[in-house]
Amino acid sequence: MNTDQAGELLDTKIDVKVVLCGLWVTTLFVFAYVDIFGFYRADVINGVLGGEVSGPGFAIDQRFLVLTTLYIVVAALMTVFSLLARARVNRIANIVVSLFYVVTAATSLIGETWLYYIAGTLIEIALLLVITRVAWTWPTTRDSSIHRQELSLRGPGPGRPAG
Repeated sequence: MNTDQAGELLDTKIDVKVVLCGLWVTTLFVFAYVDIFGFYRADVINGVLGGEVSGPGFAIDQRFLVLTTLYIVVAALMTVFSLLARARVNRIANIVVSLFYVVTAATSLIGETWLYYIAGTLIEIALLLVITRVAWTWPTTRDSSIHRQELSLRGPGPGRPAG
């Protein structure tokens, strides 16, 4: 390949809504796999067979399953909400919901000794804090006008339109 003719790769900016959606999807995968891997543990299986969540000892009943479903549904809906909601509401919801999940995930670590669970939960918390940061630093119209001003000062160039 002739490098003289090769163009420079264009690194496009990803919309903050797409970034947030991707982070929520990734977080949901980690949630799911950490829970799925739990079924390789005898204490978890025995607890489920006995009708209890191992550790805290919650009864696995209708109320528990409905509340657990709602807990996961909120995170699942954040993927779509992050793409469709207006910026102001989107930003607030992502900050509040991600911090709520940080607290609940951190609480689930109390008394935990299995390294896979600790590692998975710390990864969940890290992803959730990234969601918080991305939402917190959501670009404003002022940021956009400064960026346009910088581009106009540079003038036309590769990947930048003239004028």
